[in-house]
Amino acid sequence: MRASTLLLAALIAGSATATYRAISPKTNWTDEEARLVLSLGLSKLPPLPADPSNAVADDPRAAELGKALFFDTRFSANGKVACGTCHLPDRQFQDDLARAKGVGVTARRTMPIAGTAYSPWLFWDGRKDSQWAQALGPLESAVEHGTDRAFIAHLIETHYADQYAALFGPLPSLADVPNHASPTGLGPVLDDWMALDDTRRDAVNRVFANVGKAIAAFERTITPRPSRFDAYVDALAAGKDTVGLLSLQEEEGLRIFVGKGECTKCHNGPLLTDNFFHNTGVAAVPGLPEDQGRSLGTDQVLADPFNCLGPYSDADPGDCAELKYLAKAGHEMTRAYKPPSLRGVAGRPPYMHAGQIATLGDVLVHYNTAPAAPDGHSELEPLNLTSTELASLEAFLVSLDPISTEAQP
Repeated sequence: MRASTLLLAALIAGSATATYRAISPKTNWTDEEARLVLSLGLSKLPPLPADPSNAVADDPRAAELGKALFFDTRFSANGKVACGTCHLPDRQFQDDLARAKGVGVTARRTMPIAGTAYSPWLFWDGRKDSQWAQALGPLESAVEHGTDRAFIAHLIETHYADQYAALFGPLPSLADVPNHASPTGLGPVLDDWMALDDTRRDAVNRVFANVGKAIAAFERTITPRPSRFDAYVDALAAGKDTVGLLSLQEEEGLRIFVGKGECTKCHNGPLLTDNFFHNTGVAAVPGLPEDQGRSLGTDQVLADPFNCLGPYSDADPGDCAELKYLAKAGHEMTRAYKPPSLRGVAGRPPYMHAGQIATLGDVLVHYNTAPAAPDGHSELEPLNLTSTELASLEAFLVSLDPISTEAQP
């Protein structure tokens, strides 16, 4: 019987003392290390969680409509920007820029999409609580799509009325709705919104929300792809030979990742993120507005009319426990940001919420030295890893790149 098979048997039996040789004669794994390694494999990812706030979340017709909307540049002020402009399918649905560029330049990095259906909070600061609510934000951002909800509703009426009606019922009459109107707008756009009666506002809001729900149905189909690391974990779990699936350097990096590198404090589970928020002492970008991270995002998600408890959600109040019991953020959430999944991380520099760090090696140096936070309190403590250990850790992270580079879906 192989040593890895013996290990798996020991794990099942609950042994707390066994060690085993899973990779090479120089690499023995304890039960705790093995438990952590196996917990990171993509095969441990559960089925997509339901989104009760979105009644069409798993409707293929909604995904088809959402895909069309995702890549439609007409949904922008200059006719050149779509969701897919920053979320490029062949680049892990991100854009390789330090800060996203739409009709203008944003203050933060584009986040990848794969696996975000598993997260209770969206954006770097968690200011949205569903994929559909998240999709609405960029549409009305002055530097992303640069549009407004009345404009979006009219585009649906002109170009997608039949597909929309098949999912959500007939469009409401928009005859008395101006071409541009929104409560988030400025000048005439805001004035025209304020001039609408409650019935017209609700009609526009409902069409706008449904656009987000269709886009979210498409985004739910964007899932993480297997890596060489997953092939290793699958072999280990099955008691098969793991030799050659990872290099010795990558294996050592994996040991550091689950051990003295303390990476799994934030990057755990099959998605390699805890989907929570952490201040890790990342520097502010000179010239950008003050960015307080989660401490502001908490207030924003609670006030969002498109949240799980809002009038455009399809959920019952009992389905919204995450939001219902969300406490206001304290000082500990100042400059705290959500860690993206590490899956594919080596292929998408630059890093951090505003692209502050250029290379993966520099990111590891940052975590190793644990600089003080520009505001709030950093969770980091110096790791004191050697240059050899840092190189091994980086090598392991490269093994998380997807085996297939084909654009999806």
